[in-house]
Amino acid sequence: MSSVCDICGKAPSFGNNVSHSKRATRRRWNPNIQKIRTLINGQTKRKNVCASCLKAGKVVR
Repeated sequence: MSSVCDICGKAPSFGNNVSHSKRATRRRWNPNIQKIRTLINGQTKRKNVCASCLKAGKVVR
């Protein structure tokens, strides 16, 4: 499943895991993406939407 919001374009951000000995390995933070059915131009479509867009009311379910 894609980790990009179809509404706001929010995508994963990248950084490091840092252990106690300060050894760094790459990691990523994924946005909370939900597959929902939305109403677009009178038709229902499946969209990948982040939870913050759902909570803000940017999408009609």
